[in-house]
Amino acid sequence: MSNYRRSYVPGGVFFLTLVTYRRIPLFSDVENISRLRKAIAKMRTEKPFDITAAVVLPDHLHFIWSLPPDDSNYSMRVSRFKVLFTRSLRGKRSFSVDVSPSRRKHRESNVWQRRFWEHTIRNDHDLHRHIDYIHYNPVKHGLVSCPHLWEYSSFHKWVERGRYEPDWGCCCGRNLRQVLDFRDLEDFAGE
Repeated sequence: MSNYRRSYVPGGVFFLTLVTYRRIPLFSDVENISRLRKAIAKMRTEKPFDITAAVVLPDHLHFIWSLPPDDSNYSMRVSRFKVLFTRSLRGKRSFSVDVSPSRRKHRESNVWQRRFWEHTIRNDHDLHRHIDYIHYNPVKHGLVSCPHLWEYSSFHKWVERGRYEPDWGCCCGRNLRQVLDFRDLEDFAGE
């Protein structure tokens, strides 16, 4: 086992990546995205925090969460969120009942990978770089040609707030293809 230690900063801002078990495309099903939203909403009523940015892809999620000033426990929130979502799948066809003995021993299902990736945001530049990474991720994975074409992203809210131009990272219309480079962030993203 490695000696990896997570960084817990009260009131911190954290980039998180959660991946489905064996990269099963659970979130290709719109009903599962609805379950996901409900699980997040329920968890946020229990332990409030702000979602700065998010993207839901078929087999993984990226978030930037901002915690309250006196709170650093994003791990508990991730754990609770995973449990709430997994429970919402019980009795659904998308839920696998073939759980390995090791996963049963750890009270796990075949919904999520055991661990998740996190990165503590260090400054404004780091924050904006990770927000851009999140919003460009559907293009990176070849799901769409432009960020605005992906429905399950906070990109649209950022455009409404005037933080992005609607054609950011876009190749539609008269725009030339803008290929953005995020190789420097891939160690944080678990991809």
